[in-house]
Amino acid sequence: MKKHEIKQFDHIVIGSGLAGLTCAYHLAKSGRKVAVFTKRSIDECNSRLAQGGVACVMDKLDTFDEHVADTLYAGAGMCNEKAVRAIVEAGPAAINEIIALGAEFTTRGELGHTDDPNAFDLGREGGHGKRRILHAGDITGAELERVMVKTIRSLKNVSVFENHIAIDLVVSHRLGIPGTNRCFGAYVLDIASGEIFTALAASTTMACGGAGKVYLYTSNPDVACGSGVAMAYRAGAKIANMEFIQFHPTILYHPTIRSFLISEALRGEGAVLKCRDKRTGEPVEFMQKYHPMQSLAPRDVVARAIDSEMKRTGEECVYLDIRHHSEETLRRRFPNIFAKCLEAGINMAHDLIPVVPAAHFVCGGIKTGINGATNIEGLYAVGECACTGLHGANRLASNSLLEAMVVPKAAAEDIEARYETLKSIHPDRRPAMNWTTGNATDSDEEILIAHNWDEIRRFMWDYVGIYRTNKRLERAKNRIKLIRKEIEKYYWDFIVTADLVELRNIATVAELIIDSSLKRKESRGLHYNADYPFLEPELECVDTIIQRDVRRM
Repeated sequence: MKKHEIKQFDHIVIGSGLAGLTCAYHLAKSGRKVAVFTKRSIDECNSRLAQGGVACVMDKLDTFDEHVADTLYAGAGMCNEKAVRAIVEAGPAAINEIIALGAEFTTRGELGHTDDPNAFDLGREGGHGKRRILHAGDITGAELERVMVKTIRSLKNVSVFENHIAIDLVVSHRLGIPGTNRCFGAYVLDIASGEIFTALAASTTMACGGAGKVYLYTSNPDVACGSGVAMAYRAGAKIANMEFIQFHPTILYHPTIRSFLISEALRGEGAVLKCRDKRTGEPVEFMQKYHPMQSLAPRDVVARAIDSEMKRTGEECVYLDIRHHSEETLRRRFPNIFAKCLEAGINMAHDLIPVVPAAHFVCGGIKTGINGATNIEGLYAVGECACTGLHGANRLASNSLLEAMVVPKAAAEDIEARYETLKSIHPDRRPAMNWTTGNATDSDEEILIAHNWDEIRRFMWDYVGIYRTNKRLERAKNRIKLIRKEIEKYYWDFIVTADLVELRNIATVAELIIDSSLKRKESRGLHYNADYPFLEPELECVDTIIQRDVRRM
């Protein structure tokens, strides 16, 4: 039975997207030792792919109250209004802080506007009543991630462990320690060497991003396997509202270019959704049938509308039409999207852009306050893996990057204020915390990983996607129960690998989404179940909470 190394830090951050690096940056201000674990390179994350921008009140014609109201409306009655207001009002300070670190947002002058050329060019996206989206061209996430990576690399007390994947959290209830459940750190796999070690710290912050890879079609990168939610659930954290999976309405439909998002900002600049008329073959608008805001309706409405039109017409996609703008304007405003469309043989100034919906964002997650604190002492969660109450039943466009800058700072401040307490409850390096391989052997059946990975993603798309029914959800539940048993047996019998860790997490999150969907006896926001009416006013808007008691494992 091989025993492994124990490493000690003051703070651990798992994940290196905007939320994780922002949290690490603020934690590092104390001068204490911070470790960032990321399973690929430091900048391989959802944050880097975000095109649209950051929703923030930066114009005198806009107000916090209007931003809050738009968020609450999009959230279909499920938002925590106190959290929404706190995050919205903290936005300008967060923007100014990241600008001070070197971030550059597009100005009006850069786009050829002569009036107020030094002002930010504020875009508009679905669900927003005002122009309030700060952007860096159409690669805003990449710009913010660039700044934070550079900042973190410059800090001597922050150690970044690339190609390291967290396996599970180390918590007191799992170790049989009585009293309040406390998090002491995580078990971590060095992917290159295959070695596993225990990382201990006074605080552990989950910043593991989303779970798009649970679905067959997604805008997310391969790293988005829901690991933060899965690990926290297995540790006993409360998980909320996992039924609310946002499907981005407009992913480029192309046989070889996969998962490329066509930003909602196009619709903010006047692009309209069209489908081909079955009789004439001509493209015609259709969103007027579904919502007063038409192509600028909230994402849940647009995704369902596209899905409905595709089923009605039998077509494999719908189209975005932004041909009313000149090629010069489009190249300047959307340089990255324009170039990618050209690669696909599409000139946005002259051609319709074929698009389809795909899994994009998890509105639920590890239940936290606006300071990122969970129900497990010493465990925090920030970014997409957390559920602060900001997004409710449907995320308002570009609120996610705002949350990824505001909440991590609040989490770091809370951790710093409680550091002596958190440090004092942290036990010595006890042998029970050491990872052991037991009798596990190298696998000779790795086909199970690929097969189950594929099956989960396919039935989640078919049964737990944009359009759900109780029968479909029950089918999905029956399948995931069998697959989870297979995976758990495989996990304990064989040496742990990165692929196995990701498959285990995908299976856990898939089951959480299914269970949450079965518990919600209504259609609301992103959760559309054809067996229940939409937004019954007499039904109380309550969170769907799922929690595991690790003491009974």
